[in-house]
Amino acid sequence: MAESFDVVVIGSGPGGYSAAIRCAQKGASVAVVEKSYIGGTCLNCGCIPSKALLGSAHILLMARHSSIMGVDIASASPNWAKIQERKDSIVAGFRKGLAGLIQSQKVKIFRGKGIVTTPKQVRVESENNAMELTAKNIILATGSEPIEIGAFAFDGNIVLSSKEALGLEAIPQSMVIIGGGVTGCELACVYAAVGTKVTIVEMTETLLPKEDNWVGRMLERELGKLGIDVLTGQKVASVDTSAGTAKVVLDSAQIIEAEKVLVSVGRKAVCDKETINGLGLEMNGAAIAVNEKLETNLSGVYAIGDVVGTTYLAHGAFAEAEVAADNVAGGNAKMGDYSLIPRAVYTFPEIASVGKTENVCRQQGIDVAVGRAFFKANGRSVGHNETVGEVRVVREKDGEKVLGVAMVGAAVTELAAAARFLIGSTERFTEVSFPHPTASEVLKEAWEDTFGMSLHMPPKVVR
Repeated sequence: MAESFDVVVIGSGPGGYSAAIRCAQKGASVAVVEKSYIGGTCLNCGCIPSKALLGSAHILLMARHSSIMGVDIASASPNWAKIQERKDSIVAGFRKGLAGLIQSQKVKIFRGKGIVTTPKQVRVESENNAMELTAKNIILATGSEPIEIGAFAFDGNIVLSSKEALGLEAIPQSMVIIGGGVTGCELACVYAAVGTKVTIVEMTETLLPKEDNWVGRMLERELGKLGIDVLTGQKVASVDTSAGTAKVVLDSAQIIEAEKVLVSVGRKAVCDKETINGLGLEMNGAAIAVNEKLETNLSGVYAIGDVVGTTYLAHGAFAEAEVAADNVAGGNAKMGDYSLIPRAVYTFPEIASVGKTENVCRQQGIDVAVGRAFFKANGRSVGHNETVGEVRVVREKDGEKVLGVAMVGAAVTELAAAARFLIGSTERFTEVSFPHPTASEVLKEAWEDTFGMSLHMPPKVVR
């Protein structure tokens, strides 16, 4: 006899597990079906392992520049085996803790592939058997996978996806990264820090093409200081691995030889075809089509996270999980402006933004004023030798409403949530107190500067 639940969630990544927990907290009986590891891509082969590697890389770079701070360190070299061991230990610890957390909310975990056969029924297939679950509501949270390009498909040895790149057994002497987006730039920082000669090839004119051009140009300059070659406005024509290494040929006919090639050109939604066909789900390309309440075209069936192709961010999935869980419980929650979900890049230096970019504002015909402030003029930043970068605040030129914030600098990802609260604000900046000395003051300075009222910036020149 099939087990029955109020809610069955397919997938245990950030969207899936948070939706399951929130539904349980609202009094529902909940099951989670997971075919691989608890925590999904983010925990197992994405956010968490990459940040562990970046943490080790950051320590290496700090040690190498310690003499500037008056601290002499005889040597700073990577122990790759220990770096990988630490990363794996962090992931395993979080995975175990997350499973315990889910179960502490009386959510039942089923291991296997979840196939939705009707809007009220899920078949769970494992290696040895299959079982049926019935549900009043179903939440699809099956995530995404790296986009593969047929001309240079992943082979797991030379041509890598981000998953393989996080777990290499040895430090490669050289690596070409195809794609200058978030993942490509972050892993470029990791491998450059441990001694790999890294080249990034990006088809658009700047790195991080979803951000303003100044952000990409500044990052390109700083990556150059790490020894990373950045080739923008260029495409890869072919990758030849027949000799046991990679020969990367660009459209310009330039040839780059490398030990490894990381293909990092984005991710695509993943949903079981049998589920799609069996339910007759409406699709938006590879992603599941949903409305602002995260409902699919079928009553009682919701979809959240990467599988709906909105943000491809863990915290975006968290936000969608809250909406879906509220609606499962009989609410009327709706997703708001997706631009208000902060964007974060953990490169050296970090990048964070929220709201509309300058480019988007101008494309939409919005006349804006832009305020700027620099970390090189901030006491805390200078004291810590973290002076690279700036903050820009964008507001309506003829009003006081803040439309967007973009930041480049050390640890600016920690300021993203604070920046979010500026969006739409007409509060007087003089009434908001920022502790001194902190790097957060640069955010206030840029906010003030949009009005030409910064205390620590020279007057704007009127031309």
